[in-house]
Amino acid sequence: MAGDTGAPHQIFLFRSQITARRFNDESLRILESLLVFKDVKSQIETRSDLKQFLRFESLSIFHEIKYKTVYQKLFILQFFVRAFALIGDTESCLALKYEALLFRDVKSSSDQSLHVSHLEWLNFAHHSLDQGFYSIATQASEKALACFQKKDVADAKTGDFFENARVIEDIKRLKDRAMRSAASGSVQAQAAEYLKRKVVEKSRTCSSFRTETKSAASTLFRNGIKKRHARELRKHQSMQQNIEF
Repeated sequence: MAGDTGAPHQIFLFRSQITARRFNDESLRILESLLVFKDVKSQIETRSDLKQFLRFESLSIFHEIKYKTVYQKLFILQFFVRAFALIGDTESCLALKYEALLFRDVKSSSDQSLHVSHLEWLNFAHHSLDQGFYSIATQASEKALACFQKKDVADAKTGDFFENARVIEDIKRLKDRAMRSAASGSVQAQAAEYLKRKVVEKSRTCSSFRTETKSAASTLFRNGIKKRHARELRKHQSMQQNIEF
């Protein structure tokens, strides 16, 4: 187990591996070993630094490999998927998994060994949904459904009709969950932004009131603001109800 004292050397070693374009198991073992710390704060800082480093380097590397073979590109993509998974960068990990699946899907027209099965799309959709990437989960579900239906047509004579119908229903149910979650997340984000804006406005208004002399006019002004806020809140609640139903 690597201790804190050996971290700088391990980090330097891992960076050297990436700079030298060594995308192999040895590089991943170095990365895994340097993520073990006694100090939680050091681990968080190291993960953050490595995330920024890998994101920056991956952009350069993906530009460099555009003329490499399909299998070389997929190999390097898979390396970074595993690296981002190790450092806990779920967003980058899923993004690259998605890129790899799409890339294989496109290239499979000329190379059937690259074919993406409906199960691969379905598993990816589940992972994306679990991590809160609802739009990606929806798209992956659509890919899984299209892929399975194409297979279903090809296997129509030998396939089990009821089993195929069940699989299609499961995929559609997952897609519906992802779409509902995406819509719910959008409404919640709008509501949170609305409430945040109202709190800021109220804070500014209260601060302004404290510096002014109380008068009949200021009282009327405050009452007017309260009424306006109440109208806006009712309007917002009505909008939410319309969205939900």
